[in-house]
Amino acid sequence: MPKMLKIPKIIAIANQKGGVGKTTTSINLATALSTINKKTLLIDLDPQGNASTGLGISTDQRHYGTYELMIQDMPIEQCVVKTEIPNLYVIPSNEHLSGAELELIDHDKREFKLRKNLRDNLIDYDFVLIDCPPALGLLNINAFSASDSILVPLQCEFYALEGLSHLMRTIQRIRTNFNPDLDLQGIVLTMYDKRNNLSDLVAHDVRSFFGEKVYQTVIPRNVKISEAPSHGKPAIIYDYKCAGSQAYIHLAKELIKREKIMVH
Repeated sequence: MPKMLKIPKIIAIANQKGGVGKTTTSINLATALSTINKKTLLIDLDPQGNASTGLGISTDQRHYGTYELMIQDMPIEQCVVKTEIPNLYVIPSNEHLSGAELELIDHDKREFKLRKNLRDNLIDYDFVLIDCPPALGLLNINAFSASDSILVPLQCEFYALEGLSHLMRTIQRIRTNFNPDLDLQGIVLTMYDKRNNLSDLVAHDVRSFFGEKVYQTVIPRNVKISEAPSHGKPAIIYDYKCAGSQAYIHLAKELIKREKIMVH
């Protein structure tokens, strides 16, 4: 009997607004999934390269990355870097990625470059997470076209819902034009401060509007989460027991539980 091929779940982690904990969520969710024995690939699609830095990937290890994968059609196995964390791999961002938007303009099927170079080469992974840049351009469109779903980190602040409504319109446009199967994986409330009434109000409003699409797990404001990137480590490795790390572990378990429910 032929061996069943493992098809990974590809999730874009995105919010068109910056400073919402997008990269922090990408790094720590990927790490949490890997610690519960899920082979995970994180694709750093943000030209700033913060996800690569946060996983301790030095500049010397970034000769090949998302730019070479998308623009030069380099084989994916040449672009993947193994992290020090078991089961966790990354395709890093390097200095060339900042020019990719302009270069993509002249490519045929420019919205599908990432999809084309990913889809047939990922049978080895359980999850693929894409850390998207905080703006809607061709890089994000490529990520959304290549993904099964979008996970939205949402900061508990006054303008959160306004930004989310923009993103929902974008998702609908992507479904119409490029990827009809794109789903909203869920919304993760980040930077939650239990001392702040506004955090509770935002959480209540988002849950009222989006219902079960909002994860039960809430990511708190946490000093250790903020400190970890400067050490080149995910918070889960930097301080496993801190409230932020534990929240991301719970988020990973909730994500897997939801996936199993959807399969059945």
